[in-house]
Amino acid sequence: MDNFEKHIRENATKFDTHKADRAKMWANISAEIQKKEPKVIPLWKRPMLRIAASVVLVLGISAIIGLYQFGASSADTQYASKELLEIDMYYQDLVSYQVQLVKNNPNITEENKEEFLSFMDDLDAEYDVLRKEMRKNLDNERVLEAIIANYKKRIELIENLLHQLNESKKPNDDYGYTL
Repeated sequence: MDNFEKHIRENATKFDTHKADRAKMWANISAEIQKKEPKVIPLWKRPMLRIAASVVLVLGISAIIGLYQFGASSADTQYASKELLEIDMYYQDLVSYQVQLVKNNPNITEENKEEFLSFMDDLDAEYDVLRKEMRKNLDNERVLEAIIANYKKRIELIENLLHQLNESKKPNDDYGYTL
């Protein structure tokens, strides 16, 4: 052992005369901690957050305006009005079902099917022209009537073809009796 340790052991009782004031020590420690703690700035008062919020607000407003301006025109490209939407929903299913009946009918020759489908393609092209006119708002009632007439032509064409097929299946009873 060296001399320092020996001195501490011999004089240990002298060191116990003064006791530390714990309350005073903790008061000093807490005062030091409070001095070192950073000042808390509320989130909404931070300058970077304000700048970011301003940018988001400007982008949001411009997006809403853009959607309003350009979104309305894209919705018009789909359907010019609710009436056209209702008409399309009703007639499109009916026409597509009947076209499938004709395509799947084994009694129709391929030549007749091709001719029928070419008529349907012509009517589809006419329908596309009518829809474009409907978007331009050129006398909507007349265009709407023309679209309905187009669908009716398609249905009539299909019904005529199916009626002819059914007539050809019936036996010919006009020959009468021969003796």
